[in-house]
Amino acid sequence: MDFDSHTSDVLAAAVAVVNLLTPGEARGRPHPGDDGPGVEAALVPREDHWFDDRPPAAEMALLRGWAGRMYTVFADVERGDLDSAAATVNALLTETGAVPVLARHGDRPWHLHFHAVDAGWARSWAASMATALAVVLGNPAHDRLGVCSAPACDRVFIDVSRNGTRRFCSTACQNRVKAAAFRARRRED
Repeated sequence: MDFDSHTSDVLAAAVAVVNLLTPGEARGRPHPGDDGPGVEAALVPREDHWFDDRPPAAEMALLRGWAGRMYTVFADVERGDLDSAAATVNALLTETGAVPVLARHGDRPWHLHFHAVDAGWARSWAASMATALAVVLGNPAHDRLGVCSAPACDRVFIDVSRNGTRRFCSTACQNRVKAAAFRARRRED
């Protein structure tokens, strides 16, 4: 499933940022919520990326706070509480000043942003991510937002599969669950 190329790219960035910056569990191990180069790597591939330097610590702290709140959107959808998910996204849209604006970088063509062109690094990303989450919540595919169902993992994902039945954040978690089920069946025999 592809929402549209820009929305899908920003959703992928949101998943990466939420999974990198929010503490919890990942693939059976504690996850501290790291703001290392993985965050930048998740965000840099965007074609319209115009930030050349590593963001200041204050910007990373802002994004970390917004990422934690985006995590609750995924968790609320997973629990079937769309009202809470929508309320969180609406608050994020307001706080980040997410408004549509046409922008142009150098000789590139005009394209749509959902933040002021002069917004800071964290605000520009959070506004775009909140807008992408709003696009998903506002259509029947809202159940494509998920939290890994493997034990000892609470990482989020977007299910872009054709049939929409994804339950795990990664094949590693899916394989852990399948291997555990296999071992349990063998013990019963």
